[in-house]
Amino acid sequence: MLLDRASIGLSILCVLHCFATPILLAFAPSLLALGVADEKFHFILIFLIIPASLIALTLGCRRHGDMSILYWGCGGLIVLLGTLLLGHDLLGDAGEKIMTVFGSGLVVIGHTLNFRACRVSSC
Repeated sequence: MLLDRASIGLSILCVLHCFATPILLAFAPSLLALGVADEKFHFILIFLIIPASLIALTLGCRRHGDMSILYWGCGGLIVLLGTLLLGHDLLGDAGEKIMTVFGSGLVVIGHTLNFRACRVSSC
């Protein structure tokens, strides 16, 4: 359940990063020095989200047995990873944001369902 919460938080951070970074950089360009607009930040988030999500969803689905939850979360992870790999060049700025929000949403749905199913089955 802790990993579900962590993955939800990381997915929400991903969405906030997509929308807040351009706004913050417009008001405080010195934030560029922190590297929050760098592609490395996306890789770091994905590097944290994928293992946390896979572990939490796999453990939860083994216990409560609802494999459809795994599909929600893994679908979101695939979208996030695909968006990261295809990136801004192929998808454009708007496309990258839309796909990131969509993928993050799927991950959040998967973890929310997993969290609830674990509570009901006392995982």
